[in-house]
Amino acid sequence: MRTLSYGSWPSPVDAALAAAHDGRPDDVGFVGDEVWWTAPRPTEGGRRTLVRRHADGTEEPVLPAPWNVRSRVIEYGGRPWGAATTDAGPLLVFVNFADQRLYAFTPGDEPRPLTPLSPVGGGLRWVEPDPRPERGEVWCVLEEFTGEGPTELRRVPVAVPLDGSAADDRGAVRELTPERHRFVTGPRLSPDGRRAAWLAWDHPRMPWDGTELIVADVGDEGTFQDVRTVAGGPEESIAQADWAPDGALLYASDRTGWWNLYRDGRPLCAREEEFGGPLWKLGQRWFAPLDSGLVAVLHGRGAAVLGILDPETGDVVDAAGPWTEFAPALAVHGERVVGVGAGPHSGYEVVELDARTGRARVIGAPHEDAVDPAYYPQPRIRTFTGPDGREIHAHLYPPHHPDCRAPDGELPPYVIWAHGGPTSRSPLVLDLEIAYFTSRGIGVAEVNYGGSSGHGREYRNRLREQWGVVDVEDCAAVALALAEEGTADRERLAVRGGSAGGWTSAASLATTDVYACGTIIYPILDLTGWGTGETHDFESRYLEGLIGPYAEVPERYTERSPAEHAERVTAPFLLLQGLDDVICPPVQCERFLDRMAGRGVPHAYLTFEGEGHGFRRAETMVRALEAELSFYAQIFGLTPPGVPTLELTR
Repeated sequence: MRTLSYGSWPSPVDAALAAAHDGRPDDVGFVGDEVWWTAPRPTEGGRRTLVRRHADGTEEPVLPAPWNVRSRVIEYGGRPWGAATTDAGPLLVFVNFADQRLYAFTPGDEPRPLTPLSPVGGGLRWVEPDPRPERGEVWCVLEEFTGEGPTELRRVPVAVPLDGSAADDRGAVRELTPERHRFVTGPRLSPDGRRAAWLAWDHPRMPWDGTELIVADVGDEGTFQDVRTVAGGPEESIAQADWAPDGALLYASDRTGWWNLYRDGRPLCAREEEFGGPLWKLGQRWFAPLDSGLVAVLHGRGAAVLGILDPETGDVVDAAGPWTEFAPALAVHGERVVGVGAGPHSGYEVVELDARTGRARVIGAPHEDAVDPAYYPQPRIRTFTGPDGREIHAHLYPPHHPDCRAPDGELPPYVIWAHGGPTSRSPLVLDLEIAYFTSRGIGVAEVNYGGSSGHGREYRNRLREQWGVVDVEDCAAVALALAEEGTADRERLAVRGGSAGGWTSAASLATTDVYACGTIIYPILDLTGWGTGETHDFESRYLEGLIGPYAEVPERYTERSPAEHAERVTAPFLLLQGLDDVICPPVQCERFLDRMAGRGVPHAYLTFEGEGHGFRRAETMVRALEAELSFYAQIFGLTPPGVPTLELTR
């Protein structure tokens, strides 16, 4: 065992390794007996490919580069593909990221476009394609820009002809229902084909605030009739809806303060747990009904594990295995359940559960230890006490190395990680970005601050009109508690986050003296600008819930914005930004830097062409991670070996 100062431990977890393992399989589905899913390819320009697992267990990519299976609807996207089995083989319909057109594809042929391009605004976009060869159509959601502005658009369920007649003719796309709501999910057809159900909501609500569950009768010509709302409302969030095999309507509602499951309005398993989550992407699935009448579910508090729910008894039997977290991407076929699961010592992999036997196994994207697992972080689940005695949930990742220890009496530096969203949470799964730091002797604490999901509506609502207050206070409370208990060095604390977490990081530097430095990644920095036209439609009125209506409390937008109070930022910072980001655009960073100019605060600003909101390219992730480590090294007085020096300016 070598004795070396924290931050100087040699590690095989380099930035390239962390980048290569970034992202996860997603959008799983059955095509006949086969399982298909999308998979990240960071070394191929950050595209997502579609993987097909044959019945014999072999895998192959369905589409070669440069095809990129990814939708931009609501900018965060959603399920970008659907498939049906035909006499000629699988019929795939997918969204291609580059042009956002729908394409039809039969293996062995070339993809052919089904939808046109549009010269207006952001064009025509599609999500949740559901091919229906018997009707000669694919049902999906259309997002259609009507002007050049980011909020000049409409969304509606539509039917697109599979014969390609709409490839150059928008008029050939059939709208399934008159336009009623700003946001809609894809329609789910009942087993008898006579009813369709979907979710809808309107500004200023976000889907975790309140949604409506809408049902319509389906006429002989595929038209929607007698459209009616059957559940939900301004203060009730329906996260997902689907049909049971017997025609009953299943949905996840938080009407009790927790997302629980209901069958035709009757609660199936009333627990203070979540059986749903925030709908950040269209087509997310936390439950899936089986042919037997049982329901595959994701459930838990602060985590989402896979189980089988018996609607008659309300009992849930969880799948056995090392997976402690599942992504909301369930699919079923007969009594087979497929999901995407991970654990503290393994990354996300495609898992199949046999509901008859209870046997679960990995069938795709299996986790493989790229380095000796002895270098992986050893997480601890912690609950801290914040202001007013409120609970704060966090995951602690102390420095860990199999062959190194620090000198007696030395305390480690710690970085507080604030997740994005902010209505989201940090899952407890193996993350090689975290291992990149912990294996070098830098601790990480992920804080699921007030406003995070996974702990009920009351916990989520702590952030209502308190963004920039509660999140900042909770992160600071965890940081100071770690210092006070002797876990972390009080003089070497940092805060770090991306998107909404970038906001929390910047706001923390502007309003507290807790941190020696901060890393701010594609952030929100100016609330007034962001809330009045500088972001996309989906979140364009999010601040009304997080801050308050601008017309009523404009001073609050000014008071809480780091860009308006650059003079308060005295700690060094690293700013990372994608130049193609339409959610948190570069202008926010530029405005902040203009106001920091000449103040003598050490900082660096790195921008990345071709990157949007969330870095996807391997070379970007490598540069960002190495820059972050060099930044901490300079501020904390660390000596990590083999890391390029980041140049700081004042």
